[in-house]
Amino acid sequence: MKAPVFTLVVCALVLTACGESRLNPFNWFGREEAAPRSEAPDRPDVLDRTGLVQQVTDLRIDRTPGGAIIRATGLPPTQGYWGAGLEPVADERPVDGVLTYRFRIEAPIGRELAGNRQSREVIVARAVSDAVLEGVRVVRVMGAANDLSRRR
Repeated sequence: MKAPVFTLVVCALVLTACGESRLNPFNWFGREEAAPRSEAPDRPDVLDRTGLVQQVTDLRIDRTPGGAIIRATGLPPTQGYWGAGLEPVADERPVDGVLTYRFRIEAPIGRELAGNRQSREVIVARAVSDAVLEGVRVVRVMGAANDLSRRR
């Protein structure tokens, strides 16, 4: 009984040593390849629920060693919004000294209560380096109804 098992193990080791050969079991399913990320949803019945926050209510820039933290507060129309972030515009390069971000947020799936202002506020932050801030005079955050900007 030991001889067939030993023979099987030896054959498997020999075949895996074949490198690029089709006999090598590790090559049977092809190589891993990097593919560009698609922005389209994987399923056509899934809608993209992200958009700009309805209103940007506050913008702060706090200096840190080696850069700054940009913090923005947004006010969506109802409770339940999630997955918020600051999306850079123009590859995070300043245009005429203005560094711009979009305040993106994901809408709730079902109906949500409006709630009071404090229960709807969403705060996002983004760390930026001194290299990104070089040549920046103004930081602007865009919402659907308004934009807020701060001078450095």
